[in-house]
Amino acid sequence: MATHGNRRTPESVELVPDPARPTGWTLMVDGVPQSYVDVADPEHLELAYVRVIARALRARNAVPESILHLGGGGLTVPRLAARWWPEAAQTVVEINRDLVDLVLRTIPPARPVAEIVVGDAREAVEATPDRVYDVIVADVFDGAAMPPHLGTVEFSRHLRRVLRPQGLLVMNVTDVPPMAFTRIQVATVAAAFDEVGLIGEVPVLKGRRAGNLILLAGAVPSLRVSRGERLLREGELVVFSSGARPRTDAKA
Repeated sequence: MATHGNRRTPESVELVPDPARPTGWTLMVDGVPQSYVDVADPEHLELAYVRVIARALRARNAVPESILHLGGGGLTVPRLAARWWPEAAQTVVEINRDLVDLVLRTIPPARPVAEIVVGDAREAVEATPDRVYDVIVADVFDGAAMPPHLGTVEFSRHLRRVLRPQGLLVMNVTDVPPMAFTRIQVATVAAAFDEVGLIGEVPVLKGRRAGNLILLAGAVPSLRVSRGERLLREGELVVFSSGARPRTDAKA
């Protein structure tokens, strides 16, 4: 493991050591915390939304054979998945080469956990054959927002296409009151998938404060809900997204 000390690239990407944990690092992109990694303990998850992602992955009945991660960050979720399912084949698509180089140079995994592809998430998915992945984790942001071309019905249909029949899509969505973007994104993903769920803290779901929500689609598992959280499905989700129209490529 590399010695602690901030590492910055020209793209305003830096790794900041955690003074409270000798093996903990926060990945900052343009001054915004993007992910947290404990290189000695991949099951230590500082960020609440990542803990929800982890619960969703654990809730699946089957061990995944293949996982696609859209957005690399500090490789937090790939490291965790490698701990839980060491035989699973993982692919990470990350557009920021400087970020990838910084993470692999400063806090590399103890062993390779995934094939890393530097490129655009949509281009990578569109070039993927049908029914390749058991799980897709989508956590892609340009600054604090999802890139528009990744928030359309057409892209959601490609995600459904590359998932296996019992596959699961786990998508991180960040939003501010009144959660207009999330409502549109729910409608957008629901236009491509038969089953959709949305989990998050109640104040965020009710549009009282900004935060992260996790959108699930495909074979949505029965998920344990923590205190202060709700999982919206079926009728509740229809009410949540009422009036929102799916976003298409023409509107992106």
